[in-house]
Amino acid sequence: MKQILSIIFFVMLFVACENEPKVEDNTLKITEKNIVAPDFNADSAYQYVKSQVDFGPRVPNSESHVKCANYLISEMKKYADSVYVQQFTANAYNGDKLKAKNIIAEFNSNQTNRILLFAHWDSRPYADHSENPEEWEVPIDGANDGASGVGVLMEIARNLHAKMPTVGVDIIFFDVEDYGQADHKNLPYQEDTWCLGSQYWSKNKHIPGYYAKYGILLDMVGAKNAFFTKEGTSVYFAPSIVDRVWKIAEKSGYGNFFLNQKTSPVTDDHYYVNILAQIPSIDIIQHDPTTESGFGAYWHTHNDNMSIIDKVTLQAVGQTVLELIYSEK
Repeated sequence: MKQILSIIFFVMLFVACENEPKVEDNTLKITEKNIVAPDFNADSAYQYVKSQVDFGPRVPNSESHVKCANYLISEMKKYADSVYVQQFTANAYNGDKLKAKNIIAEFNSNQTNRILLFAHWDSRPYADHSENPEEWEVPIDGANDGASGVGVLMEIARNLHAKMPTVGVDIIFFDVEDYGQADHKNLPYQEDTWCLGSQYWSKNKHIPGYYAKYGILLDMVGAKNAFFTKEGTSVYFAPSIVDRVWKIAEKSGYGNFFLNQKTSPVTDDHYYVNILAQIPSIDIIQHDPTTESGFGAYWHTHNDNMSIIDKVTLQAVGQTVLELIYSEK
């Protein structure tokens, strides 16, 4: 998941992917003028984030996880043309069998020209970056890491229902993104223990042959004073989408959030959507150069709670994505 990849690994990734048949769709049809997008409501998005957190940590096999899934499904059924619930059993790094659900909402079903938006809705079962060892085995709220991206997408779903764009849109809430190998257990490294929901969907799409022109992942998009850089995996697989999103953010007055700066690649849900589903996808994800992880100091600790969520950041991300959607021809 969101671990900074080494430069050596990144080079190996690029070499390995040189023969991939799809890196980026160059047939995007986007109008530069007369963008008329709805106004993103940050108060509404904030409440969607809070509603998830209020269930407690959304760890697979927990009661909170079941209740939150039911809530997300119910809410999306209010707005979407169709809602698919993809149930599966995920095999965790430690042998746990996890009852998981990917939740897929479809908008403007008749359109073959589609874009994909996604976030993960589960939360971390460990506070393995806490300074207090006694907290390492205690699940976290995941207000920013998980709930913020879902909250923004729920508000976008509400807008799509009120004003349907010309393009088809699919929103996926991926499960079991954050059940990856625990750092505090000092186990031998295992490949692909993160992002189990996006791995499953990429191999078992909800509609056979499903394809989108591009995808956008929202991860950790709600913290106060957060900013977003051009993340390496995104730049490699979908550079024009990165540039387009950052350009729209600047034009919309959010250039102080979306920095014109390239940073190291991260392993996140978009990696598997790119590699396995072959849909060129980017990650709008917080970057913090002051921490060892490259994320906020509250990452994978119990400080990732509602106290760090800021409506201004939610607004910057949500409005930028809405402007992109409604600029599509």
